[in-house]
Amino acid sequence: MWAAGAYLPANSDYFSGVNQVKRIFLFVATNVAVIAVMTIVLSMLGVDRFLTSSGLNLPMLIVFALVVGFTGSIFSLLISKPMAKWSTGAQVITTPSSSTEVWLLDTVARLSQRAGITMPEVAVFEGEPNAFATGAFKNSALVAVSTGLLQGMTREEVEAVLGHEIAHVANGDMVTMMLVQGVVNTFVVFLSRIVGYAVDRALSRGDNSGPGVGYMVTVFVSQIVFGIGASMIVAWFSRHREFRADAGSARLMGTPQPMVNALARLGGIEASSLPQSLASLGINDKPGFMGLFSSHPPIQVRIAALQGQR
Repeated sequence: MWAAGAYLPANSDYFSGVNQVKRIFLFVATNVAVIAVMTIVLSMLGVDRFLTSSGLNLPMLIVFALVVGFTGSIFSLLISKPMAKWSTGAQVITTPSSSTEVWLLDTVARLSQRAGITMPEVAVFEGEPNAFATGAFKNSALVAVSTGLLQGMTREEVEAVLGHEIAHVANGDMVTMMLVQGVVNTFVVFLSRIVGYAVDRALSRGDNSGPGVGYMVTVFVSQIVFGIGASMIVAWFSRHREFRADAGSARLMGTPQPMVNALARLGGIEASSLPQSLASLGINDKPGFMGLFSSHPPIQVRIAALQGQR
């Protein structure tokens, strides 16, 4: 879930129309499902005692919301590397078997040294042009590129892409996104129960028999509505960090032109889609009519930013 800088489809219809709506629906549904599971588990453990006969116990509700909001995000971050390897079939290079793999390891090592981080694991996976970086800690990350990326771009462009990924790692973007997701999840849990309690009290008209169907239905609906808003906030943060990673690549390369060339080429080739957990943190996205949910700015805007035209 917490990969950074993964490449996404450039000229396909993946982010348009029904497919984009489906992507957003799956994203929201996944978060609602995680919150629901955590709520059930905590209820079984007796940690959900925020509803009392005299009203809401706000301190207990805050604790409950924090636990539910952050547990899933932290768990996803901690298992991000093995999940990324499994979902993409990425093979870590331990002993290089070709001159390309030797160059790849040397390039990542050089960029990592410039960025001041421990060299991450380097992996290659089969597929059309794509790449990603992930990991819970900046000094034990994973950078992976596809065979299509290595074959479809010049080495200077591939190096710029690697610089983008290394910048994500050096900036701690995986941890940042975990914190952002945890915070918005906490607010979703907290506010949905506040609204649910208010609606339930209005429907019960003073009856203190405990939460009823109105409370449960309202909480469920509120979590979906607030979850949509939360996904927009997360997407905004994701778009912001892409500019930083592009600028980081330019600093590591000593010039923005290679990253400009890589982005321009990406706009003219068909990139493969990654699994949903990685796709939400890709390097490229289309604005479309659902631009508020886009995890990445348009390529033209990113190129303009690198050229100092924004």
